[in-house]
Amino acid sequence: MRTRHRGLAASLLVLALGATAVAPAVASSPAPAESRTAHTATAPQLRLPAPSGPYAVGENTLHLRDTGRADPYVPEAGARELLASVFYPARAGSGVPAPYMSAKEAELLLESRGFGRLVEPGVVAATETRARIGAAPARGRFPLVVLSPGFGQSRFTLTSLATDLASRGYVVAAVDHAHESVATVFPGGRVLPCAACDYVERVGDAGLAEVARGRAKDVSFLLDRLTGAHPAWRHASMIDRRRVGMAGHSIGGDSAASTMAADRRVRAGVNMDGTFYDPVPAAGLRGRPFMMLGTDIDHASGGTFDTTWDRDWKRLDGWKRWLTVAGAGHFTFTDMPVLGAELGIEDPSAPLPADRSSDITRDYVAAFFDLHLKGVPQPLLAGPTAVNPEVTFQRP
Repeated sequence: MRTRHRGLAASLLVLALGATAVAPAVASSPAPAESRTAHTATAPQLRLPAPSGPYAVGENTLHLRDTGRADPYVPEAGARELLASVFYPARAGSGVPAPYMSAKEAELLLESRGFGRLVEPGVVAATETRARIGAAPARGRFPLVVLSPGFGQSRFTLTSLATDLASRGYVVAAVDHAHESVATVFPGGRVLPCAACDYVERVGDAGLAEVARGRAKDVSFLLDRLTGAHPAWRHASMIDRRRVGMAGHSIGGDSAASTMAADRRVRAGVNMDGTFYDPVPAAGLRGRPFMMLGTDIDHASGGTFDTTWDRDWKRLDGWKRWLTVAGAGHFTFTDMPVLGAELGIEDPSAPLPADRSSDITRDYVAAFFDLHLKGVPQPLLAGPTAVNPEVTFQRP
């Protein structure tokens, strides 16, 4: 498990907040959506990069319960639960600004790193996302992309990627998996412990493989609820159910391959710096396209840190790319470098500038889905480019 990368990146972000934020009393429960973005005059205003596409971005939150399946980590809790933030192409000028996360979730995140009394949760919660709650949907039908976060992380860490894809003409569902995050509040103010973390501590890598397979079941259920006969989302008619993709960070990237192996509805997948604890099947993914996007230090061909990419590259039987990014760290493909940089903090183990981290992640992931879900040719994926010298096309 990649604890050395997770701990460093998360700690640097928290240290950054501690160095610059004020620390008034911490709210004990999430504030209403209209007031969650409030912060003191002396606190910094954090902003995610502006989406690059032509559409405004709307956002809704769905709480889903799979009554046909008990939670795999806490069976006594009953039905498996998911939270999904659904981002979608919207009409400009409608809706109200969406919060990054609630004050309670920011509080949990900071407390999990031991900085609960030093940092104002509102600084993190108030991050400007560029998405809007209640925005009127754009006309048309759009491909669906599911995003799954890293182990122990929440769906919020992929917000920049989610809003950018939505602005480019995708419906995006970023998913929180119950009992797998340290900073997610479920309806009713329930904070579910990371029982999956305890499970993995007990059983090791086999536990992470089970997490990936469990997430595949979660995503199949999510697709049922988004594209089935009785959808849970009121704007589900926007989704073109014939064009579905999935991307994930860390264990979420492994889960993308696991989901494709189990569910034919997912036509294309991306693994962002995730070890294949659950291997790609020896028979491949039925010819469907898959892209691996990772750090150069850990995921170059023939490396010794993570040999699963060499193994599973040979099993991928459709269009495929293996890209690595020089100077990247494990969290390069999430929001963390951008937020840290705005607070004047850099991760010495990942010297790639935050703006490059964001641009590379968003551009290459969008190019992959534009090619395979929209059929638009993408020269960016044909080989190395002068404008992206950090990106290496691995050819084992």
